[in-house]
Amino acid sequence: MTKRNEIPALILTLGVTLGLVGGGYWWFTRHTDLGRNLSNSLPSLDPNSSGGIPGSSAPTERLSAGEKVLVTGVTSPDKLAGVQAIAAGNYPEAVARLEASLQQNRNDPEARIYLNNARIGSQPSYTLAVAAPTITAVDPAQEILRGVAQAQEALNQAGGVNGVPLRIVIVNDDNDPAVATQVAEALVADDAVLGVIGHFGSETSLAASAVYQPAGLVMVSPTSTSIQLSGVGNAVFRTVPSDRFTATALSRYLVNVSQRRNVALYFNGDSDYSRSLKDELTTALYSDGGQVVAEFNVVESGFDAAGSLNQATQQGAEAVALLTNAATLDQALQVLAANQNRLSVVGGDSLYNPRLLQQGGASAVNMAVAVPWIFLSDPDAPFAREARQLWGGDVNWRTAMTYDATIALAEALEGTPTRAGVLSRLGDAGFSAEGATGQIRFLPSGDRNQAMQLVEVVPGSRSGFGYDFVPVQP
Repeated sequence: MTKRNEIPALILTLGVTLGLVGGGYWWFTRHTDLGRNLSNSLPSLDPNSSGGIPGSSAPTERLSAGEKVLVTGVTSPDKLAGVQAIAAGNYPEAVARLEASLQQNRNDPEARIYLNNARIGSQPSYTLAVAAPTITAVDPAQEILRGVAQAQEALNQAGGVNGVPLRIVIVNDDNDPAVATQVAEALVADDAVLGVIGHFGSETSLAASAVYQPAGLVMVSPTSTSIQLSGVGNAVFRTVPSDRFTATALSRYLVNVSQRRNVALYFNGDSDYSRSLKDELTTALYSDGGQVVAEFNVVESGFDAAGSLNQATQQGAEAVALLTNAATLDQALQVLAANQNRLSVVGGDSLYNPRLLQQGGASAVNMAVAVPWIFLSDPDAPFAREARQLWGGDVNWRTAMTYDATIALAEALEGTPTRAGVLSRLGDAGFSAEGATGQIRFLPSGDRNQAMQLVEVVPGSRSGFGYDFVPVQP
């Protein structure tokens, strides 16, 4: 689902919105979006560093348990001072400074993770890593880090895992498969790391899984949906449902609810996620009595949104399925603008983006998007209430799925807190944990056993853009 360059126009958070869906919900809201201490094994780098220049060949420069700032553009003098204090081993000073920073900006998950780590100090702890594109896709990275930070804080405040606190190491992978391979090798080499939360895009997760699998280091992706991850190996899991679940939800909506059987598909042929979703939706449509009448690769030279729609209409299309990824959101918006509500439109989870509300506007009204979770479906659930209290707004599905990934790994650590123990516990057919979205259970393939939900775009004021995502009513 989601790939490199996921547009940082999510105004802070798609993380904060119904996740987004809350549209303004924070992201939307114009900003209103026993393990040893790993930090002792890392160099004390310049706290002003932003986690290495994209493409940097030094993996350790991309890892931080609090010794440097990795998220670009989200800092303050107190945060920098707190990071410097952690690097110097002065944890009381770090705690004071990071608490002060969060008083100024409570929505900064990196600062909260570092604060939680500073409170642990040099005590024994269990270490998990979270990989996110903290430079190339800041908003999605923030959404992911919020889920980890919220779970870490809740677990540690409750006494940790069997009395041992949870330490988090943040990893910047640029959502780049080559970089992800390098940082995965660095994580595998450090036996303090007992599990990995990530990676973001499907291509990146596939690349990293080739490193984690033979080493027996569990990876739980909260955002990668490509069907290619299914059954990659017994060390690869995900808390987000695969594209097969998304395709089923979209197909049934098109055929049974909208009564639209002839569908034109738009996809990015260079994206594993996009191709996977296209293939799965094609299969689902034929199974449900529909058919694909046209396919358009939006990254082909000369792609013409208006011309493609005319062609699709001539071929009998009654609906459009936008299966593009984050990197090709612009092309999806071009199709919406050219369509002007003539054909029904549905989209994959990557379209759950504040820019769809802000720039799509009236042309996106009634568009249905499949998501793993939506804040408005259960705003009084414990996770949703705690998220509002912690972050000051609603959060989106990426934050919820990342929270679940962290909780699942913590639950696995309660057995035998080793890499082998975590792998065995998560792979047990009887494994379950209570997450943000209900019970966390995995299929033998490592996929999350959970259906997708549908949201639609309607006029509204919650997001601040004039349009909101709301649950599709049965």
